[in-house]
Amino acid sequence: MLTTPGPLRGLLRPRIAALFGVIVLLLAAGIWVAFTHSTAEATNGNGGKPAAGGSAPAAKPLHVIAITPTPGSRGVDGVSPIKVQFSAQVAKNSALPVVKPRIRGTWQGLGTKTLEFVPKRGFDEYTRVRIQIPAGSAGVRAVNGGEIATPQKAKYVVGHYQPIRMAELLAQLGYLPLTWQQTSGTAVPLSDAQAQLSAAFQAPAGSFTWKPGYPYILHTFWQGGSPAGLIMDGAIRAFEAAQGLTMDGVAGKQVWKAMFEALAKDQRNHLGYTYALADQHLPETLTVWHNGHIILHSPANTGIAAAPTTVGTAPVYLRYRFQIMRGTNPDGSTYADPVNWVSYFRAGEAVHYFPRASYGFNQSLGCVELPWGPAKKIWPYMNYGTLVTVTAP
Repeated sequence: MLTTPGPLRGLLRPRIAALFGVIVLLLAAGIWVAFTHSTAEATNGNGGKPAAGGSAPAAKPLHVIAITPTPGSRGVDGVSPIKVQFSAQVAKNSALPVVKPRIRGTWQGLGTKTLEFVPKRGFDEYTRVRIQIPAGSAGVRAVNGGEIATPQKAKYVVGHYQPIRMAELLAQLGYLPLTWQQTSGTAVPLSDAQAQLSAAFQAPAGSFTWKPGYPYILHTFWQGGSPAGLIMDGAIRAFEAAQGLTMDGVAGKQVWKAMFEALAKDQRNHLGYTYALADQHLPETLTVWHNGHIILHSPANTGIAAAPTTVGTAPVYLRYRFQIMRGTNPDGSTYADPVNWVSYFRAGEAVHYFPRASYGFNQSLGCVELPWGPAKKIWPYMNYGTLVTVTAP
């Protein structure tokens, strides 16, 4: 056993004490480091393991739940809003679906699960509408950052305008010898473009009433607003003429477009409604009604047996103040007669002035002839679309 000399023992004791103190400090430091490192691991929520790269969990993908109108549907009201429902709330700075053809309107619902496109007016009849929902980082995004994996598409077809609605509008604008009054539902202002478009797809309920003063025979031509009716044919021609359209008596695409524009501008028929009746019972006469009042009852001439005037009713489609009327006589010779105040209602048949010694008999080659005064008087009223009836002898 070695022993330390007393003097040396006294010198080492302080040194050992100091060294022991350093070791204690180092141990203490080591214990503190281990403690703090363990605490950090415990707070990362990964069971003591740090999250890889420190990134946040991926957001759930965004899905389209439903689209309205139903994709693939036909006969849709062109004013119907378009709705797209998603699986999560859509971010307020998200991209929006695209509607084609492009029309004026607004998207609503950012920040909710449903986006809704509200048109300012709507789509015209038979329009093929396409809805495109973009995907990816540039597409529709959820509040939590979720994206649509692949682009979504939907289509539907707009329905057609109701023929009865054209009759209702022609009556309101003064092109018919009847009035029309809405009987239920919210009133449709003439100048409200969207309301008028919606009413074209779903005509409001109402009733027609005859204006007083017209003869019964005119009533027989009314078929409740059917486009096949003679009164509708004449009224549509009158409207086409007022709008500078080709007169065919058919309410096609251009007529409806012009009608919506006329409603917006409150363009009413200021010419009034005229009806003419050529009676072939002797003595022959022509009677003309305008706005329910008889404005002419005059002797007239119709066609001879070899060139009779066609019995029936047809609308005026061509007018001249003056014309050289040319044709072939029954004996094969030709003629070129100057005539005035001409209103054609059939091919080769017109109401016009022609000089005769007398009137009231079958003398013409198919036309309805009048003396100068009566012919001049009624010509301003025999407008395009005016119905002319010729009775049987």
